[in-house]
Amino acid sequence: MSQSTQPAFLLESRGAHRDLGAFVVAVRFSRDGKTVAFALGDGSVHLVPAADPAVWRAVPVHDGAALALAADPGADGFVSGGDDGLLRRVGADGAVSNLASFGTMKWVEQVATHALDKGKGLVAASVGKVVHLLDATGQKLKTWTHPSSVTGLAFDTKGKRVGASHYNGVSLWFVAAKTDTPRVLEWKGSHTGIAIHPEGEAVVSAMQENALHGWRLSDGQHMRMSGYPSKSEALSFSRNGRWLASSGADAMVLWPFFGGGPMGKAPMELAGGDGVLCTQVACHPKEDMVAGGFADGLVVVADIASSRVLPVVPPEHGKVTTLAWSPDGGRLAVGSESGFAAVIDFSSR
Repeated sequence: MSQSTQPAFLLESRGAHRDLGAFVVAVRFSRDGKTVAFALGDGSVHLVPAADPAVWRAVPVHDGAALALAADPGADGFVSGGDDGLLRRVGADGAVSNLASFGTMKWVEQVATHALDKGKGLVAASVGKVVHLLDATGQKLKTWTHPSSVTGLAFDTKGKRVGASHYNGVSLWFVAAKTDTPRVLEWKGSHTGIAIHPEGEAVVSAMQENALHGWRLSDGQHMRMSGYPSKSEALSFSRNGRWLASSGADAMVLWPFFGGGPMGKAPMELAGGDGVLCTQVACHPKEDMVAGGFADGLVVVADIASSRVLPVVPPEHGKVTTLAWSPDGGRLAVGSESGFAAVIDFSSR
């Protein structure tokens, strides 16, 4: 998107931001939407009240780097994995406790969570080839081993299945299965991330080969999505699963998952034109909109139906490494490799 017209960026009027001084690995909102957490490469987690983003609290969490972050299954708080082998809970009040310890030579590289009724929930964490499934208290429920290191981890919408990407494909595990035998979706190559369709109709993985690969779960039909100039680092399904947004090109690339798509259909491209790589995408949880972050620090939000683009953050903060919407879609959080972190208010006033 050209900056020649000098658009007004929403950050200026409705945002709060800080320089946190370290690579922002991940940002997440708590499930109640009241707290934002930024996990950093220096092992700290910075907590921000969503309603009062003038207050930022740095909490030391890992002896090393934070590698993964997810919302705690409860209403508030977060679950963080680090290269110190620890899986830790970080409360909205800054209290830190251990959920699991896997040894100092182990890295907790992927974390996913799912909320159940009455504050209960599930936590999945990958350590090398192994995914550990725990309850919300840290009690270990299952251990699943894969043929190679797990590179992506996701629960389906109902929390019945956990998907793990790895070399040569994806494994789908059933949480309540009496016998732990996965459904293996095979495709040769290095798979580096995973997304599960909101209605459970498909699984898509990002690949090292600058392409996406999908499987239709009803019949195992393969879906190949290629043409990217770079590896896709982020995948995000729209709220109803009609579109899959992806990074890895000089625009947000959206593949249609309706009308027989995506096979045989061209993707939609949003907010491109400057030749700058899109590095992150995040679909809005309530509306047909998508946020995109770029390698120069630019962040925009685009309306999928009209292709209209709203400038959010100017391109001066380093590569965007993470994006997250609040559960109600009223706020967007942004983090970059330079340590820039921001919370932007989209709610009506």
